[in-house]
Amino acid sequence: MLDWQFKYYTNLTLNELYDILALRVKVFVVEQNCPYQEMDGRDKKSYHLICRNGKGDLVGTMRILPKGVAFATIGFGRIVLDESERGVQQGHQMMQEAMKFCKAEFGNVPVYLSGQKHLEKFYNQHDFYSTDNEYLEDGIPHVEMCYNPDSKN
Repeated sequence: MLDWQFKYYTNLTLNELYDILALRVKVFVVEQNCPYQEMDGRDKKSYHLICRNGKGDLVGTMRILPKGVAFATIGFGRIVLDESERGVQQGHQMMQEAMKFCKAEFGNVPVYLSGQKHLEKFYNQHDFYSTDNEYLEDGIPHVEMCYNPDSKN
């Protein structure tokens, strides 16, 4: 059973912030062998999803970036799930929880994300579609994607 919490940056404890940064470095820097500038100033302006397993370990996190922080509207960033939780639908649950939070906090508005290109089909399953803005970020192909509530039936 996973526990999902959302906290604004100023409400994070030091241990929560440490765990978030440690998981992001573990996956993005070590596992993906991609040194990059982790500290970009956006954490301080964001909500953070904190996902802990039954033992209390942080196994997933993402930033929910308010309008204007990274995109013209709401955005998701630094979406990461520990390797131990992949392949068992936890990523899908994370996206569902994040969308519920966004709708409650901001209304049914467009949401953008910048995802690794190989995950495009995963994000498509959550009604995020490419804006045709593809680019390399730190040597990894990325695509900008948007959830647009106005395009839903």
